Amino acid sequence: MSTKKSDLLAKLAQNYPNFLRKDLNKLVDIFIKEMKNSLGRRERVELRDIFAIEPKLQKAKNARNPKTNEKIFIEEKYSLSFKASKYWLKKINEEL
Repeated sequence: MSTKKSDLLAKLAQNYPNFLRKDLNKLVDIFIKEMKNSLGRRERVELRDIFAIEPKLQKAKNARNPKTNEKIFIEEKYSLSFKASKYWLKKINEEL
């Protein structure tokens, strides 16, 4: 099950009733914007004891189109590497 931003805001508003909803919305927007900017600068984003996201460079390579068997060249590009913390991996893999 995925979590939408609106669900997250509703949960935050429920847990922190003394904050205005628009302030919580601004907080979530700032958090997402800063994560996006950091990843755009090729920096690692880490929330201790939760997760780490890091852009990794994939080298250029020669490949082939499996349908036509035509050889193609793939330029180098960045992809995101996600790693959950040991605590969350343990929680996710527990028996229900």
